[in-house]
Amino acid sequence: MLKNILLVGGAGYVGTVMTSHLLKKGYKVTVIDNFLYDNQFSIQPYVGDPDYRFVPGDINDEKALSEASKGITDVVLLAGLVGDPITKKYPIESEIINVNGIRNCIDFFNNKNLDKLVFISTCSNYGLIKEHELADESFPLNPLSLYAKAKVYNEQYLLNKKFKVDYTGVVLRFATAFGLSPRMRFDLSVSEFVRDVFFGKELLVYDELTWRPYCHVRDFARLLELVINAEKSKVDFEVFNAGGDVNNSTKKMIVDEILKHIPDGKITYGTNGSDPRNYKVSFKKIKNILGFEPQVTVQDGIRELIGGLKNGLYSDSMDDINKYGNFEINYTK
Repeated sequence: MLKNILLVGGAGYVGTVMTSHLLKKGYKVTVIDNFLYDNQFSIQPYVGDPDYRFVPGDINDEKALSEASKGITDVVLLAGLVGDPITKKYPIESEIINVNGIRNCIDFFNNKNLDKLVFISTCSNYGLIKEHELADESFPLNPLSLYAKAKVYNEQYLLNKKFKVDYTGVVLRFATAFGLSPRMRFDLSVSEFVRDVFFGKELLVYDELTWRPYCHVRDFARLLELVINAEKSKVDFEVFNAGGDVNNSTKKMIVDEILKHIPDGKITYGTNGSDPRNYKVSFKKIKNILGFEPQVTVQDGIRELIGGLKNGLYSDSMDDINKYGNFEINYTK
């Protein structure tokens, strides 16, 4: 049967790249999104494609979910206020969307004859770990923000549904995303650093030796396809760190790579920034079970973005801040 994949929150930074990948591979794609960030422009490349269907709606609206679920075979839960700053700024909306909304979807999609339901979680769940430690999927979780706490809550909520629902649940703990997207974000480390240095702004980097895993959005799209087509026995209510060892990087490693291309960049280092997270992550499980390894390195992503900026892409990104990041939301209930 031809797969028809529902991307819940599919008009965002990751979802639009997944849409592109899946359409190119011959899948049907349905997206439900409420354009929380006034990002209607992000779906323009796909509207009109006969294999693409868009349903405007909120994840707490069962009528909209019913409309979106017509004919679908699999669901990917991407929706939410993504990131620590935005959830801190909008704690009430965070509870409504990131906690209640995702929980509502986990319940709603039972008895809909789905194959898989994939919940997109985050490696931020590991929080702050010791320098010599490597976090695998069984490592103790230490969420430090409302964002990560909601992810941990809904991971557990989904995992507790094993044997109680008719779909195969999967949790993917995403590394920090980078790469070009129709809904581009410059509030993520790699893209923010590159943009600021490219436009001659002095870049202040806090705690430059802290580690974080990264993954290109196109690799996330490839991984999603792998998971959706995986044998049930390999992924059934399993948790996977999503990324690859090659892209475990410190902030300073990213800056040093940027300076290879823009040697006159202005960099200042500081300590005790507002984001204390520091974690190196093991991606052995996803490599061994699904054969997944990233094809795009952080170094590739830096070159890709610099090339785009040189071609005039995102020339308004220093001025139109809200268009290019998760800073302000338009959410009314």
